[in-house]
Amino acid sequence: MKDKVDKISFELGMINCFVEMVACGVKKLAISPPISPEDYKQIAPLSDEIVNGFRVNSYLEKNLLITDLQSEDFTKNKWSILYYRDDKVLKAYMKLKENKEDLDRKGEYDISAKEKISRDFMELLSYPKKIIEEKLAQSAPSDPFVLKD
Repeated sequence: MKDKVDKISFELGMINCFVEMVACGVKKLAISPPISPEDYKQIAPLSDEIVNGFRVNSYLEKNLLITDLQSEDFTKNKWSILYYRDDKVLKAYMKLKENKEDLDRKGEYDISAKEKISRDFMELLSYPKKIIEEKLAQSAPSDPFVLKD
């Protein structure tokens, strides 16, 4: 089945779904799948049509915030499109990214800070609290000195 699915059309279908969730208020922020710069050239005008049709906003992010939600490898050399209705949401994302970079520069981006940034990012993405806790628990480093049953 994989060879029968057109990658660009598939990604646009995902984008349409995410944009509709933002337009309906289900999500404050949504993110496109990671897109190569070459594919972006094809996707951008169609993404813009979807955005205009649902009357939401978009922002091209060439360096997506890396958290416990996704690995750096997942987005390496790829771009993402952020979708949102309210400019406050984009500002909150940018502030979160700036905070992470500031903590990195100061050498203070430790496990606790990473968890806080990850939690705040997932809240922007409107993840339910239970799912946030599950995802953070999955990404938490295991303690090699704790005995497992």
